[in-house]
Amino acid sequence: MNPSPSSHPAVLLIGHGTRLAAGVAEFHSLAAQLRQALPDRTCLAGFLELVEPGLPEALETLWQQGFRRITALPALLMAAGHVKNDIPAILNAFQAEHPELEITFGADLGIHSKLLRVARERIESIEIEFGPDYDRRDTLLVVIGRGSSDPDANSNISKITRILWEGMGFGWAETAYTAVAAPLMADALERAHRLGFPRVVVFPYLLFTGRLVEQVRATVAAYQDRHPDIQAVVAPYLNAHPLVVETFLDRLAEAEYGEAWMNCQFCSYRTPVIGREDWQGAPQTGHDHDHHDHEHGHHH
Repeated sequence: MNPSPSSHPAVLLIGHGTRLAAGVAEFHSLAAQLRQALPDRTCLAGFLELVEPGLPEALETLWQQGFRRITALPALLMAAGHVKNDIPAILNAFQAEHPELEITFGADLGIHSKLLRVARERIESIEIEFGPDYDRRDTLLVVIGRGSSDPDANSNISKITRILWEGMGFGWAETAYTAVAAPLMADALERAHRLGFPRVVVFPYLLFTGRLVEQVRATVAAYQDRHPDIQAVVAPYLNAHPLVVETFLDRLAEAEYGEAWMNCQFCSYRTPVIGREDWQGAPQTGHDHDHHDHEHGHHH
């Protein structure tokens, strides 16, 4: 006799998986924070590779526990091959074998104002190393994404770079990738070096530690060795920050309540966007030029 299924769907957190024990521990720490935030829900983790349980095993466990509704959330920053192809294929195959099961697949973490706040915090935490005369206007920001063969996923990293650049006031910014997509990190650092910035902040837009984070650190260390005249630092990656947990909770609510977000998640009038905090809650009014001209100082 199966236990009676909970009134809420089970939450299945899908991790990529890594050989680095530290990265697995960070993922489990995030899963634990999610469980704390959802005390009345069952939250289970499953991995795409390298870590047990695999995704099919995790689904089987929830099925055996009597769940007939599962909300699957990818712990991935971009919707490239895994989110658009591999994961749905596994979920669909399992659902086909268990017709009474209903699986809802949530969106990738993607670009979210809360993740951008974490990014800003991570960047600020490393800027302390530059000392008291530090000026962002003399600094190059390089944002590193995982890189994929999906131009849409890659362009999301550019969007993150743009928002951080504009919102934080860096002198210049570049986007680079750890693999697959151009420019690769090492090339981007060498080319951007010609711009002549004395300081470089490298921010890895990555969730957890793993070989990619190690690769970023090694690439930046090699660049610093070649160019002792500049100062290059690597900011911490996102990791299991409370706002990352909140982003998962938002994605869970969207998956389960089916909110269609246009781009309102990025509307500066609704949510604090970096550098535009004063816009939140501002009245959205049309421009009536005759009335506003004196306020804007158009006429001298």
